[in-house]
Amino acid sequence: MMTIRESTRIVLPEGLSEYALDAQQDVELVLEGTGRSDVYLRVLDARKAVIRCSVAAGAQVSFLIWNACGQDVTFDEDYTVAKDGILRIAYGEVNDAGMKRRSFVHLKESGAYGLLSSASLVSAEKSYELTVNNEAPHTTGILQNYAVVLEGGQFVMDATGKIEKGSHGAESHQTSRALCFDEKQNSKILPKLLIDENDVQASHATTLGRVDEEQMYYMQARGLTVRQCTSLISAGYLLPVTRFIENEALKEALREELEKKMEEL
Repeated sequence: MMTIRESTRIVLPEGLSEYALDAQQDVELVLEGTGRSDVYLRVLDARKAVIRCSVAAGAQVSFLIWNACGQDVTFDEDYTVAKDGILRIAYGEVNDAGMKRRSFVHLKESGAYGLLSSASLVSAEKSYELTVNNEAPHTTGILQNYAVVLEGGQFVMDATGKIEKGSHGAESHQTSRALCFDEKQNSKILPKLLIDENDVQASHATTLGRVDEEQMYYMQARGLTVRQCTSLISAGYLLPVTRFIENEALKEALREELEKKMEEL
């Protein structure tokens, strides 16, 4: 695993590459995907992480970005996808620190595909602003995001799918789900579809609510503690995000990170 401590420019290699961001400062990563690349980026320390990534025509790039920071951090991400390029991003965090994240995907040319997915266990203040922008015909943008809000957590997600004028045949779909265990927890999801073209497909589905008290009672009646119930329900809510990752190594890394935190609960 390569450790990054300062601003860096990387042409992503073919196959799987692993990076650890460990910098006690603002850092900018400029990444170029020209082939078929799978990237595991583990963020250990940074005040602000700026990510700029371009996916070339016909290239396929998949990211697993894991936030393991022990202090508040800001992410500012911009991705561009060229003709027939494919970009998949899975973002995960189960840490106890605050997060402010802005992630913007530009589908610049025909046939471009972009997926933004995330799984978050929230026990601090976390704010996401996620956008996938269809800027050309026959592009596809997907947002799939899951969160479990624990005691002390505050979660806000602004999820936007946008189809610009002239982007006929484009698709924009999103699903956002947040689960709370207590009425004192604060969560808000703002799903948006901004459509400026007629010949398109677009949809959104949002679920926001508390865990079923009868389900908790049923599980406790069979000998489980409250924390064990919380762990099992959280795992069932967050683990589906792994199905959006095709690379088995990245999928297993995300599953292990989530399950490890569940075991701690």
